[in-house]
Amino acid sequence: MSGHSKWSQIKHKKELTDKKRGQIFSKLAKMITVAAKDGDNPETNSKLKTAIEKAKEFNLPNENIERAAKKADGRNKIQLETMLIEAIGPLNTIILVEAISDNKNRTIAEIKNIFSENNFKMVPPGSLIWQFEQKGREFIPKSPIETDNEMKIKLKTLFEKLDEHDDVEEIYSNTNI
Repeated sequence: MSGHSKWSQIKHKKELTDKKRGQIFSKLAKMITVAAKDGDNPETNSKLKTAIEKAKEFNLPNENIERAAKKADGRNKIQLETMLIEAIGPLNTIILVEAISDNKNRTIAEIKNIFSENNFKMVPPGSLIWQFEQKGREFIPKSPIETDNEMKIKLKTLFEKLDEHDDVEEIYSNTNI
């Protein structure tokens, strides 16, 4: 019976790995599609070039990259849009979530639910962004805050839940995590 148990464990691990890889591929493809809206030539479109380089780091197949870039040409009915969702939580912890979605209302509702389950509250766009400085693609907090170990654990759990969401691309915070 031990052989069966070992195979079951391997199968379970492979399923989890494949699921994670699929989520990463999906996020990378969305990032390429959004970047390709500004032009389909990576030599003249730096956003697209960066997105393709990131996709290649994760071994996204070339055919997937090409398919994602072609989605931006306007002939497809699916329109992806980027959004920045802001939330505040215990101890004035601020979180910015960058997301790409084909259904803005669905994504906002799902992320709002994740926030509320973790004692965070979404705020109107622009309410908290002033507390960050944008350098390149990154949001750097102007005044980072220290958190205790208990809060760090809660934040890591929240970040994991947000990262599991298919539409979430990046997560930024003003904490020391």
